[in-house]
Amino acid sequence: MQEEMMSLFPSAPEVTRRTFVVTSLTAGFAMAVQPIQAQTMITTDTNGLTASEVKIPVKDGEIPAYRAMPAKGKNFPVALVVQEIFGVHEHIKDICRRFAKAGYLAIAPEMYARQGDVSKLTSINDIMPIVSKVPDAQVMSDLDAAVAWAKKNNGNTSKLGITGFCWGGRIVWLYAAHNPNLKAGVAWYGRLAPPPPERANPLQPKHPLEIVKDLKAPVLGLYGGADTGIPNNTVEQMQKALKEANKPSEIKLYPDTPHGFHADYRPSYRKEQAQDGWNLLLAWFKKHGAA
Repeated sequence: MQEEMMSLFPSAPEVTRRTFVVTSLTAGFAMAVQPIQAQTMITTDTNGLTASEVKIPVKDGEIPAYRAMPAKGKNFPVALVVQEIFGVHEHIKDICRRFAKAGYLAIAPEMYARQGDVSKLTSINDIMPIVSKVPDAQVMSDLDAAVAWAKKNNGNTSKLGITGFCWGGRIVWLYAAHNPNLKAGVAWYGRLAPPPPERANPLQPKHPLEIVKDLKAPVLGLYGGADTGIPNNTVEQMQKALKEANKPSEIKLYPDTPHGFHADYRPSYRKEQAQDGWNLLLAWFKKHGAA
């Protein structure tokens, strides 16, 4: 599975569609990740939670999202959860429920709602052309809309954090440079360096290494030393850039650990590293005012 190979994305023309391909979230898991590793998969129940699909108003309509929060109480800290390349499937929903168990209002908006439904696709090669058409500017705007929705629905957006995985990991870095009200971010194995010029995508003009000086919130990066899609030298370049820019962000590189090590439903899952990363996430959010 090559979801980490974002450099393979072809250049895409400007998106002009105004219709929404995805109007509701899929049940279960994306077809491209079948079969599921059921023996390691974590399933978080909804006891004591309010958890369901919601609709988020955006400037050109509505996008579906999954929301989970404690059933009792109010003014919960807000955690944005940004999907892997496979969309908002059951694993991303479960992460929202894990946040809710920790006292958060967690929300995962469907980022490809206008461009295509990847849940029924069986090949990563079919998913990539859809994802390549998703503009970074659209993603930033939709995440802002999710924050606005949370503020109106029992969320305390003065305590705002964001986390994302793979495709969403890159988005965490970008959003930390976009939103001055963000308190903290945690990026799981998100691509850091730009692709070669011949594979550049005008819809995705900037990459984490290029926006370090613009970071407005501290980001914790969690990366695998054996990730074949994100070379260790790019992680080292990011660490150097953060230090030179005097940014309070950090990267932890887990030795001999593959891409997707938090994805408990896939063979790439590494229990020890995933649990350590989750504990570090919660501590990072607390340290920086997102809890």
